[in-house]
Amino acid sequence: MHQSEPSETPGEPLIRTGAEQPWEPEDLAVAQGKDPTPENIARAKAELERDGAAAIERTVP
Repeated sequence: MHQSEPSETPGEPLIRTGAEQPWEPEDLAVAQGKDPTPENIARAKAELERDGAAAIERTVP
């Protein structure tokens, strides 16, 4: 398991979720299995603005 930051407890893996990094609407659309068309990108942008990290967590836990 790759760790980008040290864990506070030695020997314990760092658990990260997909929402801990910045996401662009195009990335969310593709992660949801959709083509990055202008319509899908607009929908993903609205979803990110409305739901924030929850939009990502539903797709990439």
